[in-house]
Amino acid sequence: MITFIAGLLILFFGYIFYSRYTEKQFGISEEQTPAEKINDGVDFVPLSKNKNMLIHLLNIAGLGPILGAIQGILFGPAAFLIIPAGCILMGGVHDYFSGMLSVRNNGAQITELIKKYLGGNYYKFFIVIVSIMLLLLASVFVYTAGDLMAERFFKQTDFSLNNPIILTIYALIAFYYVAATLFPIDKIIGRFYPLFGLLLLTGTGLVVIGFFTNGVHLENIDFAHINQHPLKSHILPVFFMTVSCGLLSGFHSTQSTIISRTLKSEKEGRQVFYGMMCLESLIAMIWAAGAMHVYSLNLVPSNLIGSVNVINSIADVFVIPALTCVVTIAVVVLPITSGDTALRGLRMILGEAFNLNQTKIKNRLIIIIPIAVIIISVILWAKSNAGSFTIVWRYFNFVNQLIAIPTFLYAAVYLYKNGKNYYMALIPGLFYIFITTFFILNSKIGFNINYSLSKTLAIGIMVFYCIILKSKIKGSSK
Repeated sequence: MITFIAGLLILFFGYIFYSRYTEKQFGISEEQTPAEKINDGVDFVPLSKNKNMLIHLLNIAGLGPILGAIQGILFGPAAFLIIPAGCILMGGVHDYFSGMLSVRNNGAQITELIKKYLGGNYYKFFIVIVSIMLLLLASVFVYTAGDLMAERFFKQTDFSLNNPIILTIYALIAFYYVAATLFPIDKIIGRFYPLFGLLLLTGTGLVVIGFFTNGVHLENIDFAHINQHPLKSHILPVFFMTVSCGLLSGFHSTQSTIISRTLKSEKEGRQVFYGMMCLESLIAMIWAAGAMHVYSLNLVPSNLIGSVNVINSIADVFVIPALTCVVTIAVVVLPITSGDTALRGLRMILGEAFNLNQTKIKNRLIIIIPIAVIIISVILWAKSNAGSFTIVWRYFNFVNQLIAIPTFLYAAVYLYKNGKNYYMALIPGLFYIFITTFFILNSKIGFNINYSLSKTLAIGIMVFYCIILKSKIKGSSK
């Protein structure tokens, strides 16, 4: 329990001090935000700080902070320290700069920011990568949310497309996705997300209450045996690819830019962007603690360890039966409310790329219809191939962390140009060049090169890019 409490303290004091330092390095101004200047009634709509905070929390908190946490805690209690430290030094910095630099650039999406600060070659590569990532996320979140609902509320065990209940649930979620993507942000997302956010916090709070009423068994870190993963998976790079959303997530850079168009003042950015990342990290730690408890008591069958099914096991252990449905609904809300804004972000990115004015509903439909067709195709493939979820989820995790890199790099360019501490963004960016390269070289879904050689090659690539990037950053100020 001491390690868990130490992690909470890192998260709390890190937010208090490092978020203010990050804000100071950025340098907030009193100028009008894009929400006030443009205010097109569709994407640029001024919303209150509290509403933005809850909307942004639901945008970024998909299944990642929960599923990643119940898989990441298999590495042992070291996760309780790595998650909050990573959040403070990397995740919070990433989310803050992705949101605030968008504010400074009239609500520009991540791809346009890449083009401005890093150049056309980076833009061409990452617009493809970002689009693929958002499509994968939305597709996966349709059927993960649907399967969770079908299991808990309809007692289904057949999750194939032959089951009409499954088909109906998927269709309803997909219809909601299209509606939330199509309509102005204040009509659906702005109205319902605050309620969904409170539901998420209530569900997580019920688990925490269960820690005190039922007791929770949490191990402390053993520095002689830091890595306790039962399959001997390596902390580097696997842990950092597994616990993505609670520590760092490139996906957030596509969501911060949505809220950049609804922020009323730059002063709100620290709480909205950095603060909600820290709250997501806290949620990840709570679910990691619940998973450690049920694992230690052997309450989860070996074949289900690390799977979505662990969520229901945690709810059954820590929450009274009458309220477990609240926890399940709170968890189901996560993939649904990240999937819809993933598509909204993709619509905005493609709208900028093809210069399609998004105030016209015809232009929104031109983008949304092909996207819907692709998502349906991915779902049909995924549901008709055994083990496809695992494959899609692993590729999503890789692409997710890959797109965190350009945000750090263009933040470093901005900081250098303004005479600030650009290392606070450059170092995390280089670290994730190492992590993502190491992973794809060593992983079976990548090049399957042996561990030692993969690490050596990844270090070499990181050093190579360090030289290039420092030259590019300094050259960009001329």
